[in-house]
Amino acid sequence: MQVKAAVAHVPGKMVIETVELAEPKATEVCVKIIAAGVCHTDAAGLNAVVPVTFPAIFGHEGVGIVESVGVGVDTLKPGDKVILSFASCGCCKYCIQGTPYACDELNRLFFDGSYKDGTKRFSKDGEAVSSFFGQGSFADHVVVDARNAVKVDIDEENLKKLCSLGCGVQTGAGAVLNTLVPEPESTLAVFGCGGVGMAAIMAAKIRGCSKIIAVDVVPSRLEMALECGATHVVNGKECDSVEKIKEITGGGANYSVECTGVPFLVKQALSCLSRLGKCCLVSVTGDAEVPIALEPQLMNPSVTLVGVTEGGANPQTFIPKLVQFYKEGRLPVDKLTDTYKFDDIEQAFEDSHSGKTIKPILIMD
Repeated sequence: MQVKAAVAHVPGKMVIETVELAEPKATEVCVKIIAAGVCHTDAAGLNAVVPVTFPAIFGHEGVGIVESVGVGVDTLKPGDKVILSFASCGCCKYCIQGTPYACDELNRLFFDGSYKDGTKRFSKDGEAVSSFFGQGSFADHVVVDARNAVKVDIDEENLKKLCSLGCGVQTGAGAVLNTLVPEPESTLAVFGCGGVGMAAIMAAKIRGCSKIIAVDVVPSRLEMALECGATHVVNGKECDSVEKIKEITGGGANYSVECTGVPFLVKQALSCLSRLGKCCLVSVTGDAEVPIALEPQLMNPSVTLVGVTEGGANPQTFIPKLVQFYKEGRLPVDKLTDTYKFDDIEQAFEDSHSGKTIKPILIMD
């Protein structure tokens, strides 16, 4: 079928044009996209910070309605509302043990744009086009594996607001709820108050952290962080963030989440910890070297630095939990969103990069 999509033939530039979408194969479904979130990882892919195979269709926070299903799919049917998440093979030992975020095929499925069988579903004039994260949701229809389509019980208008549950919110909230698992009354610092950081703040509030410290350099984001559950905010341009966090916590935070990918902030996220503290790194740093002096930063205070993809989440079980938190008012991700017409995708990327909009949502209507 012919679909409308934003295609990047070369790094740095997307063109909205018509492409061909193949029918879903066994274990796959075709989804009509009604909205898609713009994530900083899309920008990283578009600018070749991560090893994407071009031409490519980006977008990995799509939501929509199932239109058809392939042979063997019995978990979804036409008409189901779904939140799309990341691809995984389902066959390696990590997928089998319920940790698809550590899938052996992760890099190929995320960045090469091919599916489990090694082929691609989009094409343009006979040339195969990659699907970012096994999704490529900057298109009005996509084919995805049923593994990364999560059925949800919510109306369409609210579904549009939940695009980021497929990646950004799953990453930030999962870092807290799945990886760090802070005790009630513990302290936690979040570096970077974009969509991922805001989700980490919301999750820390859900866990009952006594002090939740948001670190950023954009005043409007720090104001929003307070609305999302932060108890304290630190403007990194105005003070020494590490010393301020130690002052607020009385010696150092028990936990930190680093969401920026900026190397010196990774070091700060470690340095702000108390003894036995734990830092979760969820950001893309590209080829930059992270300047961490291992002996003073890690060994002496016995702190832990852990990296995790997609919040250490199994989307099929974690995303429904996030939807329930949203329904209960404990995960107000709608505070973070502004909507854009699909044709205004370049403006959405610009506003995301500048910080004007925390989570741009492209509406496909």
